[in-house]
Amino acid sequence: MMQTKKGTIKSMRHELLSPAGDMQSLKAAIRFGADAVYCGGPLLQLRAEKAGFSQKYLAGAVAYAHTEGKKLYVTVNSFAKNAEIPLVRDYAKELFALGADAAIVSDLGVLAAMKESVPELPVHISTQANCCNFMAARTYYNMGAERVVLAREMTIEEIAELRAKVPKELALEAFVHGAMCMAFSGRCLISSYFNNRSGNRGECTQPCRWSYYLVEQKRPDEYLELEESGGVSAVLSSHDLNCLAFLDKLRDAGVSSFKIEGRMKTPYYVATVTNAYRRRIDNSAPLEALEQELLCTSHRPYSSGFYFGELVKNHFNDGIYRQNCTFVGVVKAWENGRLTLEQRNAFYEGDELEILSPHHFGVTLLVNNIENSKGERVNAATLVQETVSVDCPLVLEPGDMLRKRTNNYDT
Repeated sequence: MMQTKKGTIKSMRHELLSPAGDMQSLKAAIRFGADAVYCGGPLLQLRAEKAGFSQKYLAGAVAYAHTEGKKLYVTVNSFAKNAEIPLVRDYAKELFALGADAAIVSDLGVLAAMKESVPELPVHISTQANCCNFMAARTYYNMGAERVVLAREMTIEEIAELRAKVPKELALEAFVHGAMCMAFSGRCLISSYFNNRSGNRGECTQPCRWSYYLVEQKRPDEYLELEESGGVSAVLSSHDLNCLAFLDKLRDAGVSSFKIEGRMKTPYYVATVTNAYRRRIDNSAPLEALEQELLCTSHRPYSSGFYFGELVKNHFNDGIYRQNCTFVGVVKAWENGRLTLEQRNAFYEGDELEILSPHHFGVTLLVNNIENSKGERVNAATLVQETVSVDCPLVLEPGDMLRKRTNNYDT
């Protein structure tokens, strides 16, 4: 359980918790190694517009996760209005009946209403609740919470102190990867101000990631672009979080669940990031190679967040998303040396594609003998979601993915 030498960690059996905005992402998360998945349902979830399951599909998601031996947590982490408290009581009963493994809440009233309605339903405290001291954690525990998702502003030292001062039965969860809000644990009002859409109600339009200009008071028609090192300076846009290299330090501080952000992300993103963290936890691939894996998905410049104190300030953040690879297809079947896949982005005869799989690492495929859905030989796959086949000597499974390297950079 201790760090043995630079770049390696002895196997850690801590929970890896991945996001799911839809059923495809949920299946990708589980296939690529998540121990548990979190998603939103039809009520009070902070990704209200695009990434919530209906009650019907939520039941299917729970059933699928349990069939695979995994857990599913449901976010109920918006801040409730008076009229919503009775709905929360009924919702708690519905979640319990579905078999949800926990509800994730922010609002004290929602916590109290759920525990009154269904004391048996496990409840986790969302990072939106800003829990960053042991007294708050104790209070949540005394109200019936089984887990606290720590505020993202905490340092590793502060987490260790909190762990030492709360009941051992209270589990601690922390974010290890993904987007971070520019406001305190996501409690932001900019979207409400600009667009009358509250981030605290699951409607954030992410104005912190927009590009801005300066305007001098006496020159209202002159817009001065903010520039630094030749690029546009995103003055409000945070770096993305990346804790791959120091999971052992978080574990030693008392964190028992490593959480990946991204319920708005694609199945390819979920698969790639989950796969990297699964392999890091299991010590099944070198750290340096896994760090390169995390460059293959769309992200802003990476940082270690607040875990070591101040946010990173030693390199420029242009707020621009970048990635080293393009997702080109998902495997549908393999038989007798032929691979059938659903195309997502163009690839061509002679391309070298990288294989993303829980069973293979660092393996590539040279594209030969492309056939389209009509069985016709073609030299390119350019129709999105067309079913095509190629030669493939390596046995792959449905759900494996293929990508094409397009860039090389190191942030």
